[in-house]
Amino acid sequence: MKKTRRDFLQNMALAPLILGTGKLMAFPNKLETQKNSRVQYSVNAYSFNTMLRSGEMTFFDMMEFAAYIGLDAVDLTGYYFSSYPQKPSNETLFTLKRKALELGLDIAWTGVRNDFVTPNIENRNSDKALIKDWLEVSSKLGASIMRVFTGRNKSEEFSKEEIKEWLVSEYKACAQYGAENGVIVGLQNHDEFLFTSDEVIDIIKRVNSDWFGLILDCGSLPSDDPYAEIEKLAPYANYYFVKEHVKTKDSTKINADIKRIATIIKDQNYKGYVSFESLKEGDTKAILKDMLQTFQSVF
Repeated sequence: MKKTRRDFLQNMALAPLILGTGKLMAFPNKLETQKNSRVQYSVNAYSFNTMLRSGEMTFFDMMEFAAYIGLDAVDLTGYYFSSYPQKPSNETLFTLKRKALELGLDIAWTGVRNDFVTPNIENRNSDKALIKDWLEVSSKLGASIMRVFTGRNKSEEFSKEEIKEWLVSEYKACAQYGAENGVIVGLQNHDEFLFTSDEVIDIIKRVNSDWFGLILDCGSLPSDDPYAEIEKLAPYANYYFVKEHVKTKDSTKINADIKRIATIIKDQNYKGYVSFESLKEGDTKAILKDMLQTFQSVF
């Protein structure tokens, strides 16, 4: 049977969709790298550790402060929820989510404390279950990344390489949980077991998952040249923590050159969140506002 003109026109109309199906169904091609960084700013709840634990401040207060000084997001660490380590109720989570929306904020991340370098397998399994639960919490809050640690090794029975094998195995399991919840599991280098940029990069490569990444803690890379360590890790960073300090080789804290850190991040054409954390004594809100302004002056 000969095709009618109408059949021909219909087929032509559908052709772009049929031919393009592969591209439509696959992940989009990477966009050409933008010349300018696209940075958004957040604050980590640990800055208000004492006030949050005492009840002097709530997450709602923290959100209002973040919006007031022009931040884009907040980081809501798990252990400031009254239910922790149990998951909060949906009512609690969705009330926070609604408050963030009202203030024009994102909830950029959550975080837990875990120990994956302990020889105690039951404890490691318990921490994996904790991470799995809080990845669900993160997803409900709309957070795109959740912080995990290594833990602090106190065992002399096993070599560091043996312990790294546990670490990689546990992180791979957590990355799978992250994929199931649409949340990246972010290793925060925290000067506990992995001390150099090379060690951190090695673990990231061995886990080898799109759902496992790096929260680059600029204040926890003890080195003769911490800025060189930051720069080496920068290409792997999914998220940044900027503190008032960096660490020397012997872990002595010295004042951070925030403009220098900002320049490293800018030179990477980084697109994502930079979170500020203040650990100094004094007016925390004023310190954070000053850190933000100093950092932004580079951009």
